Amino acid sequence: MKILAVQNRMGIGDMVIFLPFIEAISKKFKSPVSLLVKKSAKASEFLHNTKYIDEIIPLLRNNKNLEHDGVIGFFKLAKKLRSYKFDSIFIFNSSARFNLVAKTAGIKNIFQYPIFNKKNQHIIKTAQKFLKKELNIKVKSNPKINIEKKQIISTRKKLKIKSYEKNILLGIGGSGPTKRVPAKKFIEFIKLVSKKYNSRFFLATGKSPEEQKILKEILKSKFKNKCHKLDNLSIKKILPIISNCDVAICNDSSFSHLSAALGIKTIVLMTDTPLMYGSYSKYMHTIVPDGEKTVTHNTLGKNKINPKKIFNKFIKLIN
Repeated sequence: MKILAVQNRMGIGDMVIFLPFIEAISKKFKSPVSLLVKKSAKASEFLHNTKYIDEIIPLLRNNKNLEHDGVIGFFKLAKKLRSYKFDSIFIFNSSARFNLVAKTAGIKNIFQYPIFNKKNQHIIKTAQKFLKKELNIKVKSNPKINIEKKQIISTRKKLKIKSYEKNILLGIGGSGPTKRVPAKKFIEFIKLVSKKYNSRFFLATGKSPEEQKILKEILKSKFKNKCHKLDNLSIKKILPIISNCDVAICNDSSFSHLSAALGIKTIVLMTDTPLMYGSYSKYMHTIVPDGEKTVTHNTLGKNKINPKKIFNKFIKLIN
């Protein structure tokens, strides 16, 4: 049985969220599942040790004349998929284009969200209903990423990570300006932790100028010797570092999804996106802006994140 799953959302977090559904399909058919995903999801960097994943096929499409865009791209993608001789395909979206690509590729069994019904789709509940309807299986939302134990141990030795210290991941980056909590909030949290514990902080962020500004501000503080920046490392190399951490404190970013999927207790700073994105895993614990009971688009609460609340939740999680 050769099976393909299509997950065409862009982000790393989106790919992590869909992992339980891919795994459920694999278990149902007792066969690994290939993925058709965008390069921006960086699936190959964190799914290389995942046994239920077969091949990761890049989807080269963003409506900017990439290989799989337009009419020519349609037939190129269909031809590529035909070469794999897939028996079944699970399409986690309502696009008629992917349905037609699958038919053109000669895939006999096509399972897909209702076509032309994209409005108000819940990223998790829609996938759960989909697999319940098509395969009669219930799927819990608790993604897991597998990583080799020897990688964790070798990383611990290489970076001289000590068990008597509190090793903390700080996911200070974010895909948009409204998600990036100011550096001063993280510095205040570091100050609170440092007063009580021997501690070390691993700073995870991207290379955008806005993210680098936050990173540099933290590294200019008096706590710079406690900090280890990760911006020059690939996701693949960062994973074993995260696995050596006691707790992660992250903006609503790829690192909050990755750390929770690695089984690390993760405090997610929710500022401007629906609360669900920081609470779907049992390892996630949300902080909302002061004065807010929940968070959604346009809450714009990054300046109202309270470092003392982060610290108090941190204390509860490590005790």
